[in-house]
Amino acid sequence: MTTDTSECRACSGRSERSDHSDQAGPAKHAGCQCGLPQVTFSTFILSLASSALVQLGEVPNPETGELEEDLALANHSIEVLTMLAEKTKGCLDSDEARLMEEILYEVRMKYVMKKG
Repeated sequence: MTTDTSECRACSGRSERSDHSDQAGPAKHAGCQCGLPQVTFSTFILSLASSALVQLGEVPNPETGELEEDLALANHSIEVLTMLAEKTKGCLDSDEARLMEEILYEVRMKYVMKKG
């Protein structure tokens, strides 16, 4: 029995290690051994929300390990999420719609609290 060692487009041609074992997710790229989460609407929204939380100074920047606050950039990320919510209204399944609603509520409230 052979093991599929093919790589996804995100991993092909990478010069650094390609196993990404430190990046786990519930679903992996189909047919790839990279270990990156499968790209879905939910993982995309969660990624944008994670960036907003870093920009709000709620979680450490993964590159520096430091809490950093950039409210202008956080506001931009919130506007991107809001635009996606508006453009996808009526097209999402119930889980995606609930995730979008909850994420927008959370980042908006954190922004308001930081902005004062």
